[in-house]
Amino acid sequence: MRTTEAVGKYGEDLAARYLVANGFTILERNWRCGQGEIDIVARENRTLVVCEVKTRRGLGYGSPLESITYRKLTKLRQLVGHWLREHEVRPGEVRIDIVAVLLPYRGAPSVDHVRGVA
Repeated sequence: MRTTEAVGKYGEDLAARYLVANGFTILERNWRCGQGEIDIVARENRTLVVCEVKTRRGLGYGSPLESITYRKLTKLRQLVGHWLREHEVRPGEVRIDIVAVLLPYRGAPSVDHVRGVA
């Protein structure tokens, strides 16, 4: 596994643990279809939550949150529709969140959860 893949997987593991610790139920991780991938699909009460996880080792290229573009959010909205059709789920509400993980060279990782970005 390449370093960037290992960092991404570690960040997704941290994000999933954070979500579970905060009352979410993880339904699926790394769901793929021909149009792309959803990092985490979770449930918070009656809300289906699709999470994009971004992990960075430092701030040299900006924060992980800054790497989420309008184009990425548009793609996530499309992927949510594909996921719902494939799983034949009719949730009360659907929300897209971002979980940003920063892995500094020194110190503990930080997790920043932004709800309802799209």
